[in-house]
Amino acid sequence: MPKIYVVLLKTIIRKWFLFLVIAIVIVSVWSYYRFNRFEPAIIMTVIALLILIASYIPGFFKSKKMVKLMKDYYRIEDKTIAKKMGRSLKKTRDKMFDLSQNQVRNKRWKFWIKKKDWLIVFLNRQYIFYHQLTIEKFIELYKKGYTDSEMLEDLKEFELSSKAEIKNITEALIKYERIGERDISVKERREKQRFKS
Repeated sequence: MPKIYVVLLKTIIRKWFLFLVIAIVIVSVWSYYRFNRFEPAIIMTVIALLILIASYIPGFFKSKKMVKLMKDYYRIEDKTIAKKMGRSLKKTRDKMFDLSQNQVRNKRWKFWIKKKDWLIVFLNRQYIFYHQLTIEKFIELYKKGYTDSEMLEDLKEFELSSKAEIKNITEALIKYERIGERDISVKERREKQRFKS
């Protein structure tokens, strides 16, 4: 069982910003009643804001590094990303969840976020990242009227491995409005192929 001062120290570290706000309020009240001035509280507030901004910088760079690593592969799973980055699987999954939520622009909110070229889906209790080239080829085959099994065969070079993956990608692209109607339906394409041979 950890000692009480260790638990207290960990609590203070986890809730440092809350304690800082309480300290600013105490200093502002004390300085107002003692000196009838707010300058010490204003200085502490500026310092607190600088510390808060500085605390987000490492996470921002780690996120950029993760996306850069993912873009080196046509398809990569969260376990592989965690291993290559030396992160825990939970942190990697949390970050991939955040990225998957931000991969589409909501019409009312976040209008400044552009649509992503890549795609992250959740399949078989894991997040999978698909590169821009994989998605472009997938959309091209989808619009040409390919069936799931034909698309799987043509996308082997992009490391797709199952029909469930194909279905999941299709559903995600439709959900995020990144894929339109097929130019040729599957039935029309089959008839054309039958008449050619």
